[in-house]
Amino acid sequence: MRTVKATAAAVTAMTVAGAAAVAAGRFASDAALKAPPGRPLPTEPRLTVHGTAAGRVTLTRALASLRPGTYGLAGAASHAVVGPVLDSAPHPADSVVRRLERVTHGTLEPGDKVWFTPSLYTGDPGAALGLDHRDVEVPGELGPLPAWFVPGARDTWVITAHGLGTTREHPMNFMEFLHDLRFPVLDLSYRGDLGAPRPPDGLSHLGETEWRDVDAAIRYAMSHGAARVVLYGWSTGATMALRAAAHSTVRARIRGLVLDSPVLNWEATLRALAAARRTPGPLLPLAVRAAQGRTGLYGDGIDEAAHPERLRVPTLIFHGPDDMVSPWVFSRRLAERRPDLVALRTVRQAPHNAMWNADPAGYEEALRRFLTPLM
Repeated sequence: MRTVKATAAAVTAMTVAGAAAVAAGRFASDAALKAPPGRPLPTEPRLTVHGTAAGRVTLTRALASLRPGTYGLAGAASHAVVGPVLDSAPHPADSVVRRLERVTHGTLEPGDKVWFTPSLYTGDPGAALGLDHRDVEVPGELGPLPAWFVPGARDTWVITAHGLGTTREHPMNFMEFLHDLRFPVLDLSYRGDLGAPRPPDGLSHLGETEWRDVDAAIRYAMSHGAARVVLYGWSTGATMALRAAAHSTVRARIRGLVLDSPVLNWEATLRALAAARRTPGPLLPLAVRAAQGRTGLYGDGIDEAAHPERLRVPTLIFHGPDDMVSPWVFSRRLAERRPDLVALRTVRQAPHNAMWNADPAGYEEALRRFLTPLM
């Protein structure tokens, strides 16, 4: 009798432990599959505002607050733009002083919790940049997709797709640049974004299904006068661009790809985001399996779409070794295997989605040289 009870207790314990492990795996996978647009990824630390002065803001000293370049600084009810670190400004040893370019909305008060974001602008292209634009709806397979259209004189359109942790406000960083080159710009919201249809399962598929919204945007552009398109994506938006270039039935209209911080291996990205949630190492495989079970990401379609032999158009990749979400090594391998089509601009000391922020001038010059032959 004791043996039977002991066996039953052991089975119960194993069942409970197994259920707990499955639940932990699902929770860990949420870091990627339920990343809310416009909210910081778990890799982005919260910083404390220690004070502000004329043109300056003092922040917690951390690797994030020491990054070179220009960034948005977001809080629960505020947004600002900060420039370079001001080394000569007096400050305590545990803090950093950066140039405060502007406060977009709200206020920065001592004690506020903030985080860096690649998005410098909020609102819409008219309010933020003074650009003529229209609010349009792209017919998607799940329903209408909100988008901003900024007109231009050329018949080659640029279609932009934001990535993890951002919204369609992020591509506004580049709209004036593209407008000066006279490109029409279609800035897309896709499934899961605010105002766009919700995915049937409520989860991000890291570009595996979302690419069909980019396909819909290409068709919209063609029906409104575009002869060709350039797809410009960040993070999973870059994955969507690759998938569209590989699988769209109108892919012949794609003239080129610009990929910033592309997610080229979904397992690596999911592991990185789960680990940033302090998921213990032994549970990371469970997070991957949970994502597979919840989304059907069993075949590595992302790798397949990014296979060197599948590329048919000129491709410019911005990426760097300090990206903690999407490993740079996969971009480097792709560029090495297709030097005839792929140019990789390596950007150091830049987090995921923020290659431009670390080096705006160098980024825009590389982008200008790439786009000029595609006009």
